[in-house]
Amino acid sequence: MPESHVEPTSTGSTNREEPRLTVAVGRGLVTVLGTAHVSRSSADEVNRLLATGDYDAVAVELCPSRHNALINPDSLAKMDLFEVIKSGKAPMVTASLALGAYQQRLAEQFGIEPGAEMRAAVDSARERGLPVLLIDREIGVTLKRIYRRVPWWNRLNLFSGLIASVLTSEDVTEEEIERLKEGDILETTFAQFADEQADLYAPLIDERDQYMAARLRQETDTNPPEHILAVVGAGHMRGIERYLEQQAEAPAVIITDLETLPAPSRWPKLIPWAIVALLLVGFAIGFVRSPDLGLQMVLDWVVINGGLAALGALIAGGHPLTVIAAFLAAPLTSLNPTIGAGMVTAGVETYLRRPKVEDFGHLRRDATHLKGWWKNRVTRTLLVFIFSTLGSAIGTYVAGFRIFGRLAG
Repeated sequence: MPESHVEPTSTGSTNREEPRLTVAVGRGLVTVLGTAHVSRSSADEVNRLLATGDYDAVAVELCPSRHNALINPDSLAKMDLFEVIKSGKAPMVTASLALGAYQQRLAEQFGIEPGAEMRAAVDSARERGLPVLLIDREIGVTLKRIYRRVPWWNRLNLFSGLIASVLTSEDVTEEEIERLKEGDILETTFAQFADEQADLYAPLIDERDQYMAARLRQETDTNPPEHILAVVGAGHMRGIERYLEQQAEAPAVIITDLETLPAPSRWPKLIPWAIVALLLVGFAIGFVRSPDLGLQMVLDWVVINGGLAALGALIAGGHPLTVIAAFLAAPLTSLNPTIGAGMVTAGVETYLRRPKVEDFGHLRRDATHLKGWWKNRVTRTLLVFIFSTLGSAIGTYVAGFRIFGRLAG
Protein backbone atom coordinates (compact mmCIF):
# COMPACT_ATOMS: atom_id res chain seq x y z
CA MET A 1 0.00 0.00 0.00
CA PRO A 2 1.41 3.46 -0.85
CA GLU A 3 2.64 5.59 2.01
CA SER A 4 1.99 9.32 2.21
CA HIS A 5 2.89 12.33 4.26
CA VAL A 6 1.98 15.99 4.09
CA GLU A 7 4.79 18.43 3.45
CA PRO A 8 4.81 22.15 4.21
CA THR A 9 4.33 24.35 1.20
CA SER A 10 7.88 25.64 1.44
CA THR A 11 10.57 26.04 4.07
CA GLY A 12 9.16 28.18 6.83
CA SER A 13 5.88 28.75 4.96
CA THR A 14 2.43 28.11 6.35
CA ASN A 15 0.45 29.24 3.31
CA ARG A 16 -2.61 27.03 3.48
CA GLU A 17 -3.60 27.63 -0.14
CA GLU A 18 -0.85 25.45 -1.58
CA PRO A 19 -0.75 22.30 0.57
CA ARG A 20 1.07 19.31 -0.81
CA LEU A 21 1.69 15.70 0.08
CA THR A 22 4.03 13.01 -1.18
CA VAL A 23 2.87 9.46 -1.85
CA ALA A 24 5.03 6.45 -2.68
CA VAL A 25 3.42 4.89 -5.75
CA GLY A 26 4.90 1.84 -7.43
CA ARG A 27 8.59 2.40 -7.98
CA GLY A 28 8.43 6.18 -7.67
CA LEU A 29 7.12 9.12 -5.71
CA VAL A 30 4.20 11.42 -6.50
CA THR A 31 4.01 14.84 -4.89
CA VAL A 32 0.47 16.20 -5.17
CA LEU A 33 0.32 20.00 -5.03
CA GLY A 34 -3.11 21.39 -4.18
CA THR A 35 -3.56 24.72 -5.91
CA ALA A 36 -6.18 27.47 -5.95
CA HIS A 37 -7.36 28.05 -9.51
CA VAL A 38 -7.70 31.80 -8.92
CA SER A 39 -4.59 32.39 -6.84
CA ARG A 40 -1.48 34.06 -8.21
CA SER A 41 0.59 32.44 -5.48
CA SER A 42 -0.29 28.98 -6.82
CA ALA A 43 1.46 29.69 -10.12
CA ASP A 44 4.47 31.06 -8.20
CA GLU A 45 4.61 27.92 -6.05
CA VAL A 46 4.57 25.69 -9.15
CA ASN A 47 7.51 27.59 -10.61
CA ARG A 48 9.39 27.48 -7.31
CA LEU A 49 9.04 23.72 -6.92
CA LEU A 50 10.09 22.94 -10.48
CA ALA A 51 13.10 25.24 -10.12
CA THR A 52 14.43 22.93 -7.38
CA GLY A 53 15.16 20.22 -9.97
CA ASP A 54 13.64 17.56 -7.70
CA TYR A 55 11.08 16.32 -10.24
CA ASP A 56 11.37 14.15 -13.35
CA ALA A 57 7.87 14.74 -14.75
CA VAL A 58 4.92 17.08 -14.27
CA ALA A 59 1.30 15.87 -14.15
CA VAL A 60 -1.48 18.43 -14.59
CA GLU A 61 -5.22 18.44 -14.02
CA LEU A 62 -5.88 18.77 -17.74
CA CYS A 63 -7.37 16.53 -20.40
CA PRO A 64 -6.09 16.59 -24.01
CA SER A 65 -8.85 19.01 -25.08
CA ARG A 66 -8.23 21.50 -22.27
CA HIS A 67 -4.46 21.19 -22.74
CA ASN A 68 -4.86 21.94 -26.45
CA ALA A 69 -7.00 24.98 -25.65
CA LEU A 70 -4.33 26.15 -23.19
CA ILE A 71 -1.36 25.89 -25.54
CA ASN A 72 -3.27 26.58 -28.74
CA PRO A 73 -5.97 29.17 -27.94
CA ASP A 74 -6.72 29.61 -31.65
CA SER A 75 -7.76 25.98 -32.08
CA LEU A 76 -11.43 26.98 -32.20
CA ALA A 77 -10.68 28.87 -35.40
CA LYS A 78 -10.21 25.51 -37.11
CA MET A 79 -13.60 24.20 -36.07
CA ASP A 80 -15.88 22.87 -38.82
CA LEU A 81 -19.17 24.39 -37.69
CA PHE A 82 -21.34 22.43 -40.11
CA GLU A 83 -19.75 19.14 -39.00
CA VAL A 84 -20.31 20.13 -35.36
CA ILE A 85 -24.01 20.63 -36.05
CA LYS A 86 -24.33 17.53 -38.21
CA SER A 87 -22.71 15.30 -35.60
CA GLY A 88 -24.96 16.62 -32.83
CA LYS A 89 -22.15 18.32 -30.91
CA ALA A 90 -23.65 21.82 -31.00
CA PRO A 91 -24.92 21.70 -27.37
CA MET A 92 -21.53 20.42 -26.17
CA VAL A 93 -19.62 23.16 -28.02
CA THR A 94 -22.04 25.76 -26.66
CA ALA A 95 -21.53 24.49 -23.10
CA SER A 96 -17.75 24.56 -23.54
CA LEU A 97 -17.88 28.15 -24.79
CA ALA A 98 -20.07 29.07 -21.84
CA LEU A 99 -17.57 27.55 -19.40
CA GLY A 100 -14.78 29.48 -21.09
CA ALA A 101 -16.83 32.66 -20.81
CA TYR A 102 -17.28 32.10 -17.07
CA GLN A 103 -13.52 31.80 -16.62
CA GLN A 104 -12.98 34.95 -18.68
CA ARG A 105 -15.38 36.84 -16.41
CA LEU A 106 -13.17 35.86 -13.49
CA ALA A 107 -10.12 37.14 -15.32
CA GLU A 108 -11.76 40.48 -16.13
CA GLN A 109 -13.23 41.02 -12.67
CA PHE A 110 -10.23 40.09 -10.54
CA GLY A 111 -7.32 40.44 -12.92
CA ILE A 112 -6.58 36.75 -12.37
CA GLU A 113 -6.17 34.11 -15.05
CA PRO A 114 -7.95 30.93 -13.91
CA GLY A 115 -5.70 27.98 -14.55
CA ALA A 116 -2.53 30.08 -14.48
CA GLU A 117 -0.89 27.42 -12.32
CA MET A 118 -1.54 24.82 -15.02
CA ARG A 119 0.00 27.04 -17.67
CA ALA A 120 2.97 27.67 -15.35
CA ALA A 121 3.41 23.92 -14.87
CA VAL A 122 3.26 23.20 -18.61
CA ASP A 123 5.58 26.08 -19.55
CA SER A 124 8.10 25.32 -16.80
CA ALA A 125 8.16 21.64 -17.68
CA ARG A 126 8.83 22.46 -21.32
CA GLU A 127 11.66 24.82 -20.42
CA ARG A 128 13.29 22.08 -18.36
CA GLY A 129 12.65 19.30 -20.87
CA LEU A 130 10.34 17.41 -18.51
CA PRO A 131 7.46 15.27 -19.78
CA VAL A 132 3.97 16.71 -19.21
CA LEU A 133 1.41 14.10 -18.15
CA LEU A 134 -2.27 14.88 -18.80
CA ILE A 135 -4.13 13.02 -16.06
CA ASP A 136 -7.67 14.45 -16.10
CA ARG A 137 -10.59 12.85 -17.93
CA GLU A 138 -11.78 14.39 -21.19
CA ILE A 139 -14.14 17.24 -20.39
CA GLY A 140 -16.62 16.00 -23.00
CA VAL A 141 -16.90 12.64 -21.20
CA THR A 142 -17.36 14.41 -17.85
CA LEU A 143 -20.10 16.67 -19.24
CA LYS A 144 -21.89 13.70 -20.80
CA ARG A 145 -21.75 11.74 -17.55
CA ILE A 146 -23.18 14.77 -15.74
CA TYR A 147 -25.96 14.93 -18.32
CA ARG A 148 -26.76 11.23 -17.87
CA ARG A 149 -26.69 11.47 -14.08
CA VAL A 150 -28.95 14.52 -13.70
CA PRO A 151 -32.67 13.58 -13.85
CA TRP A 152 -34.06 14.23 -17.31
CA TRP A 153 -36.46 16.92 -16.10
CA ASN A 154 -33.51 18.96 -14.73
CA ARG A 155 -31.26 18.71 -17.79
CA LEU A 156 -32.75 21.68 -19.60
CA ASN A 157 -32.61 23.73 -16.40
CA LEU A 158 -28.93 22.82 -15.94
CA PHE A 159 -27.98 23.75 -19.51
CA SER A 160 -30.05 26.92 -19.71
CA GLY A 161 -28.84 28.00 -16.27
CA LEU A 162 -25.24 27.60 -17.37
CA ILE A 163 -25.81 29.71 -20.49
CA ALA A 164 -27.74 32.38 -18.57
CA SER A 165 -25.12 32.59 -15.84
CA VAL A 166 -22.14 33.21 -18.07
CA LEU A 167 -24.02 35.78 -20.12
CA THR A 168 -25.09 37.84 -17.13
CA SER A 169 -23.36 41.12 -16.41
CA GLU A 170 -23.37 40.52 -12.65
CA ASP A 171 -20.03 40.15 -10.89
CA VAL A 172 -18.86 36.83 -9.54
CA THR A 173 -19.63 36.74 -5.82
CA GLU A 174 -17.12 36.42 -3.00
CA GLU A 175 -18.74 33.10 -2.10
CA GLU A 176 -18.03 31.74 -5.58
CA ILE A 177 -14.42 32.92 -5.38
CA GLU A 178 -13.90 31.22 -2.01
CA ARG A 179 -15.41 28.02 -3.41
CA LEU A 180 -12.98 28.19 -6.32
CA LYS A 181 -10.05 28.53 -3.93
CA GLU A 182 -11.07 25.35 -2.13
CA GLY A 183 -12.56 23.34 -4.95
CA ASP A 184 -12.86 22.95 -8.67
CA ILE A 185 -13.85 25.43 -11.39
CA LEU A 186 -16.20 22.96 -13.11
CA GLU A 187 -17.91 22.16 -9.81
CA THR A 188 -18.28 25.85 -8.95
CA THR A 189 -19.77 26.64 -12.36
CA PHE A 190 -22.35 23.87 -12.32
CA ALA A 191 -23.22 23.66 -8.63
CA GLN A 192 -25.39 26.77 -8.64
CA PHE A 193 -27.72 25.26 -11.27
CA ALA A 194 -28.31 21.79 -9.84
CA ASP A 195 -31.26 21.14 -7.57
CA GLU A 196 -29.25 18.37 -5.96
CA GLN A 197 -25.50 18.92 -5.86
CA ALA A 198 -25.10 15.20 -5.18
CA ASP A 199 -26.02 14.66 -8.84
CA LEU A 200 -22.86 16.58 -9.74
CA TYR A 201 -20.42 15.42 -7.08
CA ALA A 202 -19.77 11.95 -8.47
CA PRO A 203 -18.97 12.84 -12.12
CA LEU A 204 -17.36 16.21 -11.34
CA ILE A 205 -15.22 15.41 -8.31
CA ASP A 206 -15.15 11.81 -7.07
CA GLU A 207 -14.88 10.12 -10.46
CA ARG A 208 -12.15 12.50 -11.54
CA ASP A 209 -10.27 11.86 -8.27
CA GLN A 210 -10.38 8.16 -9.11
CA TYR A 211 -9.40 8.82 -12.71
CA MET A 212 -6.41 11.02 -11.87
CA ALA A 213 -5.19 8.57 -9.23
CA ALA A 214 -5.40 5.74 -11.78
CA ARG A 215 -3.55 7.82 -14.38
CA LEU A 216 -0.75 8.56 -11.90
CA ARG A 217 -0.50 4.85 -11.08
CA GLN A 218 -0.47 4.07 -14.78
CA GLU A 219 2.41 6.46 -15.39
CA THR A 220 4.46 5.06 -12.50
CA ASP A 221 3.80 1.51 -13.76
CA THR A 222 4.64 1.93 -17.43
CA ASN A 223 7.49 4.44 -17.69
CA PRO A 224 8.26 5.24 -14.11
CA PRO A 225 9.80 8.66 -13.43
CA GLU A 226 11.47 8.74 -10.03
CA HIS A 227 9.42 11.71 -8.84
CA ILE A 228 6.25 13.26 -10.35
CA LEU A 229 4.87 16.65 -9.40
CA ALA A 230 1.08 16.50 -9.81
CA VAL A 231 -0.54 19.94 -10.00
CA VAL A 232 -4.26 19.69 -9.18
CA GLY A 233 -6.98 21.83 -7.64
CA ALA A 234 -6.96 21.77 -3.84
CA GLY A 235 -10.40 20.14 -3.83
CA HIS A 236 -8.97 17.05 -5.53
CA MET A 237 -5.85 16.55 -3.42
CA ARG A 238 -7.26 14.44 -0.60
CA GLY A 239 -9.43 12.37 -2.93
CA ILE A 240 -6.46 11.53 -5.12
CA GLU A 241 -4.43 10.61 -2.05
CA ARG A 242 -7.21 8.32 -0.81
CA TYR A 243 -7.56 6.52 -4.12
CA LEU A 244 -3.81 6.16 -4.56
CA GLU A 245 -3.86 4.25 -1.28
CA GLN A 246 -7.06 2.27 -1.88
CA GLN A 247 -7.16 1.35 -5.57
CA ALA A 248 -6.42 -2.34 -6.13
CA GLU A 249 -7.62 -2.86 -9.72
CA ALA A 250 -5.33 -2.32 -12.66
CA PRO A 251 -5.26 1.37 -13.67
CA ALA A 252 -6.36 0.58 -17.24
CA VAL A 253 -9.51 -1.15 -15.95
CA ILE A 254 -10.46 1.84 -13.77
CA ILE A 255 -9.78 4.32 -16.57
CA THR A 256 -11.85 2.37 -19.10
CA ASP A 257 -14.74 2.13 -16.64
CA LEU A 258 -14.68 5.86 -15.90
CA GLU A 259 -14.53 6.75 -19.60
CA THR A 260 -17.54 4.59 -20.46
CA LEU A 261 -20.79 6.48 -20.83
CA PRO A 262 -23.71 5.02 -18.88
CA ALA A 263 -26.28 3.42 -21.12
CA PRO A 264 -29.18 5.85 -21.58
CA SER A 265 -32.63 4.84 -20.41
CA ARG A 266 -34.69 3.40 -23.22
CA TRP A 267 -38.01 4.85 -22.29
CA PRO A 268 -37.08 8.55 -22.83
CA LYS A 269 -36.22 7.62 -26.43
CA LEU A 270 -39.68 6.15 -26.85
CA ILE A 271 -41.47 9.32 -25.72
CA PRO A 272 -41.02 11.23 -29.03
CA TRP A 273 -42.30 8.25 -31.01
CA ALA A 274 -45.25 7.87 -28.64
CA ILE A 275 -46.09 11.56 -29.09
CA VAL A 276 -45.91 11.18 -32.88
CA ALA A 277 -48.20 8.14 -32.73
CA LEU A 278 -50.73 9.99 -30.57
CA LEU A 279 -50.69 13.00 -32.90
CA LEU A 280 -51.23 10.86 -35.99
CA VAL A 281 -54.08 9.06 -34.25
CA GLY A 282 -55.53 12.43 -33.29
CA PHE A 283 -55.32 13.68 -36.89
CA ALA A 284 -56.98 10.49 -38.12
CA ILE A 285 -59.82 10.79 -35.62
CA GLY A 286 -60.30 14.43 -36.58
CA PHE A 287 -60.58 13.71 -40.30
CA VAL A 288 -62.95 10.79 -39.63
CA ARG A 289 -65.22 13.07 -37.63
CA SER A 290 -65.06 15.93 -40.10
CA PRO A 291 -62.64 16.99 -42.86
CA ASP A 292 -62.95 20.56 -41.59
CA LEU A 293 -61.98 19.48 -38.07
CA GLY A 294 -59.05 17.51 -39.43
CA LEU A 295 -57.80 20.48 -41.47
CA GLN A 296 -58.19 22.79 -38.50
CA MET A 297 -56.09 20.43 -36.38
CA VAL A 298 -53.37 20.31 -39.05
CA LEU A 299 -53.45 24.10 -39.24
CA ASP A 300 -53.07 24.31 -35.44
CA TRP A 301 -50.08 21.98 -35.63
CA VAL A 302 -48.34 23.95 -38.38
CA VAL A 303 -49.00 27.41 -36.93
CA ILE A 304 -48.12 26.59 -33.32
CA ASN A 305 -45.16 24.28 -33.88
CA GLY A 306 -43.74 26.19 -36.83
CA GLY A 307 -44.49 29.55 -35.25
CA LEU A 308 -42.65 28.84 -32.00
CA ALA A 309 -39.66 27.36 -33.86
CA ALA A 310 -39.58 30.46 -36.08
CA LEU A 311 -39.83 32.66 -32.99
CA GLY A 312 -36.81 30.86 -31.54
CA ALA A 313 -34.80 31.44 -34.72
CA LEU A 314 -35.89 35.09 -34.71
CA ILE A 315 -34.83 35.61 -31.08
CA ALA A 316 -31.46 34.08 -31.96
CA GLY A 317 -31.03 36.68 -34.70
CA GLY A 318 -31.35 34.21 -37.56
CA HIS A 319 -31.51 35.28 -41.20
CA PRO A 320 -35.08 35.95 -42.43
CA LEU A 321 -34.86 32.86 -44.64
CA THR A 322 -33.72 30.87 -41.61
CA VAL A 323 -36.83 32.02 -39.76
CA ILE A 324 -38.98 30.90 -42.71
CA ALA A 325 -37.13 27.59 -42.82
CA ALA A 326 -37.84 27.09 -39.12
CA PHE A 327 -41.55 27.67 -39.69
CA LEU A 328 -41.67 25.21 -42.58
CA ALA A 329 -39.38 22.54 -41.15
CA ALA A 330 -40.53 22.27 -37.53
CA PRO A 331 -43.99 20.77 -38.19
CA LEU A 332 -42.33 18.07 -40.31
CA THR A 333 -39.24 17.36 -38.19
CA SER A 334 -41.39 17.10 -35.06
CA LEU A 335 -43.08 14.11 -36.70
CA ASN A 336 -39.68 12.51 -37.33
CA PRO A 337 -37.67 12.19 -34.08
CA THR A 338 -34.53 11.24 -36.00
CA ILE A 339 -33.99 14.83 -37.12
CA GLY A 340 -34.59 18.07 -35.26
CA ALA A 341 -35.66 21.49 -36.42
CA GLY A 342 -32.40 22.91 -35.07
CA MET A 343 -30.32 20.88 -37.51
CA VAL A 344 -32.29 22.33 -40.42
CA THR A 345 -32.22 25.92 -39.19
CA ALA A 346 -28.54 25.84 -38.23
CA GLY A 347 -27.68 24.35 -41.62
CA VAL A 348 -29.62 27.08 -43.42
CA GLU A 349 -28.07 29.79 -41.24
CA THR A 350 -24.58 28.44 -41.90
CA TYR A 351 -25.23 28.40 -45.65
CA LEU A 352 -26.67 31.92 -45.72
CA ARG A 353 -24.23 33.49 -43.28
CA ARG A 354 -21.09 31.41 -43.53
CA PRO A 355 -18.81 32.35 -40.61
CA LYS A 356 -15.74 34.33 -41.59
CA VAL A 357 -12.18 33.78 -40.41
CA GLU A 358 -12.47 36.66 -37.95
CA ASP A 359 -15.61 35.12 -36.41
CA PHE A 360 -13.61 32.06 -35.38
CA GLY A 361 -10.65 34.21 -34.36
CA HIS A 362 -12.81 36.33 -32.05
CA LEU A 363 -14.92 33.43 -30.80
CA ARG A 364 -13.56 33.24 -27.24
CA ARG A 365 -13.68 37.00 -26.78
CA ASP A 366 -17.20 37.41 -28.21
CA ALA A 367 -18.55 34.50 -26.14
CA THR A 368 -17.80 36.38 -22.91
CA HIS A 369 -20.38 39.09 -23.59
CA LEU A 370 -24.11 38.93 -24.26
CA LYS A 371 -23.95 41.03 -27.43
CA GLY A 372 -21.06 38.98 -28.70
CA TRP A 373 -23.18 35.81 -28.88
CA TRP A 374 -25.53 37.56 -31.33
CA LYS A 375 -22.76 39.43 -33.18
CA ASN A 376 -20.45 36.50 -33.88
CA ARG A 377 -21.72 34.28 -36.71
CA VAL A 378 -20.49 31.09 -35.03
CA THR A 379 -22.21 31.63 -31.68
CA ARG A 380 -25.30 33.06 -33.39
CA THR A 381 -25.64 29.87 -35.42
CA LEU A 382 -25.39 27.84 -32.21
CA LEU A 383 -28.13 30.01 -30.70
CA VAL A 384 -30.28 29.45 -33.79
CA PHE A 385 -29.86 25.71 -33.30
CA ILE A 386 -30.74 25.84 -29.59
CA PHE A 387 -33.61 28.32 -29.69
CA SER A 388 -35.36 26.86 -32.73
CA THR A 389 -35.02 23.36 -31.23
CA LEU A 390 -36.48 24.61 -27.96
CA GLY A 391 -39.28 26.45 -29.77
CA SER A 392 -40.20 23.36 -31.76
CA ALA A 393 -40.17 21.19 -28.62
CA ILE A 394 -42.48 23.58 -26.78
CA GLY A 395 -44.65 23.84 -29.88
CA THR A 396 -45.06 20.07 -30.02
CA TYR A 397 -46.62 19.96 -26.56
CA VAL A 398 -48.68 23.14 -26.92
CA ALA A 399 -50.05 22.07 -30.29
CA GLY A 400 -50.66 18.56 -28.99
CA PHE A 401 -52.80 19.83 -26.12
CA ARG A 402 -54.63 22.12 -28.54
CA ILE A 403 -55.37 19.26 -30.93
CA PHE A 404 -56.71 16.92 -28.26
CA GLY A 405 -58.62 19.81 -26.76
CA ARG A 406 -60.49 20.11 -30.06
CA LEU A 407 -61.23 16.39 -30.04
CA ALA A 408 -62.56 16.57 -26.51
CA GLY A 409 -64.62 19.68 -27.27
